[in-house]
Amino acid sequence: MKEKGLLLVISGFSGAGKGTVVKRLLELHNDYALSISATTRSPREGEQNGREYFFKSTEEFESMIDNSELIEYAKYVSNYYGTPKAYVEEQLEAGKNVILEIEIQGALNIKKMYPDAVLLFIMPPSAEELERRLVGRGTEDEATIKARLQRASDEAKGVENYNYIVINDKVDDCVEAIHSIVNSEKRKAVNNMSLINNIKEELKAYEKGE
Repeated sequence: MKEKGLLLVISGFSGAGKGTVVKRLLELHNDYALSISATTRSPREGEQNGREYFFKSTEEFESMIDNSELIEYAKYVSNYYGTPKAYVEEQLEAGKNVILEIEIQGALNIKKMYPDAVLLFIMPPSAEELERRLVGRGTEDEATIKARLQRASDEAKGVENYNYIVINDKVDDCVEAIHSIVNSEKRKAVNNMSLINNIKEELKAYEKGE
């Protein structure tokens, strides 16, 4: 029987590099899958249904809400975005470690629904480095950068609720730290109860001389 995957919730400050880390993790290891969100917004040029997003009509999306088919959802600028439960659970059963890139509040809600989910928070080596990375993007003005740093300060208040903190100094080192955490989690007794119970039953048979 194929080993079930783990549900991973990965968060991080804007500028911490979580998107780059997740992309590299998927490139280096084939036992991960990035959760695909459903949305009611129109596809952009080059986007495909089931690859970037599951594109839904508003009626379809609201039906998914009514039927509890979403792990979480939100509405931004008149469009819905959400995580389809069926896709995530299908990937987990196939043995994939499913990654959800979600902000702190959403992550804590996921943990309530899936107590076995592993929450990882990606941090830069320092606040100074975070600011340097935000400035280095060259895409935002000073006011926007200050707003992102303020938001990071607010988000830092909830970081202690995560299972692991991973420092992103060098991308590949961060990726391997996450992969090592996942392998350790999979070896925990609580994640191997079916194997443990099978061996217990087999040992009982030996005791009975069967």
